[in-house]
Amino acid sequence: MRRITVRDPGMPFLCLRKNEYIRTFMQLIYHSDFLEHRTGGHPECGERLSAFTELPNAVLPEAESWLSLVHSEAYIDQVREAAANNHWLDPETPVSTGSWRASVSAVAATRLALETGGFALVRPPGHHAYPEHCSGFCIFNNVAIAATHLAAQGKKVLIFDFDSHLGDGTARIFETSTQVMYWSIHQYPAFPGHGWIDEIGLGAGKGFTINSPLPPGSGDDIFWAAFDRILPLAEQFQPDIVAISAGFDGYQYEPLLDLRFSLHLYHQLGVRLAEVFPDHFATLEGGYNLQALPKCIYNFTAGMNHLPAPFEDKPTDTGRSIWDAFETNLYAGLHFLAPYWNIS
Repeated sequence: MRRITVRDPGMPFLCLRKNEYIRTFMQLIYHSDFLEHRTGGHPECGERLSAFTELPNAVLPEAESWLSLVHSEAYIDQVREAAANNHWLDPETPVSTGSWRASVSAVAATRLALETGGFALVRPPGHHAYPEHCSGFCIFNNVAIAATHLAAQGKKVLIFDFDSHLGDGTARIFETSTQVMYWSIHQYPAFPGHGWIDEIGLGAGKGFTINSPLPPGSGDDIFWAAFDRILPLAEQFQPDIVAISAGFDGYQYEPLLDLRFSLHLYHQLGVRLAEVFPDHFATLEGGYNLQALPKCIYNFTAGMNHLPAPFEDKPTDTGRSIWDAFETNLYAGLHFLAPYWNIS
């Protein structure tokens, strides 16, 4: 069998075989194409990646043919035409003449991440995008496209979405699937307005969508309570690979949400995920504090690589009234999931 060796300067070797990926290090995958999606003063702006522009451009695989794994041809044409004419897709999702190239490159970088176990530093993000329309700053659903490709190969895929907005596009795409489990930890209420405990999938897919809604004001302690209570259900699913929608808008000084997560949490989350799910890859979703986003990302990838946290702060805790609301929702949610999984 032909063996291919890929190396980035200063990083360990990654050895790839056909249909088999040997993970040795979660590397950051960047390309200057992502900056061509010009959004002006929008929160989802090119400055989000300014800390990473010294990284070399990754050699990206072909990805345009992958778009139709999830998206309709009519929508793909709409995006191409909107970018060519510099027209916004909707009131929340601006596009520029470079947005087509940036969006396709984001899918390509996520494809490269799944092939190498990397972290795709993409924009625009993807988890709000539906098969036939954009939403919430997202154009193409990067993680859903990658997961659909893997499912077509017979893989069982867990999508773990810790962006603090529900990835409603991803949830909709897989709501009837038994081959892809979608688990989201997010603030509720918040955009997009759903992601409640009774949204567990449809038809044969019931039980394969898991929402962990957190009240505004939740800190690290509540995040870990949600994570530890649902993790056994994700393990029962026995995924072949974990696709991580990595959003950092739960950080305590995030402008768009009201959660209170620390930099310490993101490092420990990387540690925990790597320990439990050794076969994984990640793609960037949200995170709009321009000073904190690179610290969050570097902490997370350090944890995934079993390295010390480059940035530290104190874990955050939560007041009793918020705990009471969270626990009420948690146990009610487990009631909805009990027919499908062993809730011990």
